[in-house]
Amino acid sequence: MADEKIKKVSIIVSRGSLEGVYPGLIMANGARMEGMEANLFFTFFGLYAVLDKYMDNIKIATVGNPAMRVPDAKGFPLPTLLGALPGMSAFATWMMNKTMDKLDIPPVREFIEMISAAGGKLYACKATVDMFGLTMNDFCPEVDKVLTVGEFYELSAGSQIIFT
Repeated sequence: MADEKIKKVSIIVSRGSLEGVYPGLIMANGARMEGMEANLFFTFFGLYAVLDKYMDNIKIATVGNPAMRVPDAKGFPLPTLLGALPGMSAFATWMMNKTMDKLDIPPVREFIEMISAAGGKLYACKATVDMFGLTMNDFCPEVDKVLTVGEFYELSAGSQIIFT
């Protein structure tokens, strides 16, 4: 078993914050770079990562994030109350984007384009699409299809399913 290689991953992205979206994108990109099949399933607020109107403005969630520290990951814990201050989410997002830019980590739209160009597949959750009143016209062109959960499971047969 230890020598068995993963050939396919199916990644579920359910959170619409910067720290909720990037893990799925990084894992899908890494899978494609390793020659694995990669399927991304965006559900609930994770859909904002592929909604054309919103994907360029994803923010960090500062409220209710017990891991949030200032001024950096090794700094002091940020009390939840301070995370609610006006502008705190925008400031934290600006800091994170600045750091990711230095590390040459692409913005969400570019990352989505890269994953799609590398053969990764992107799907939107039908239940969420219906609940939010969306159509395919609301999504970036890289979204391949809107799927039911059952269709996603069928597509994911034989893969490692990862929930981010």
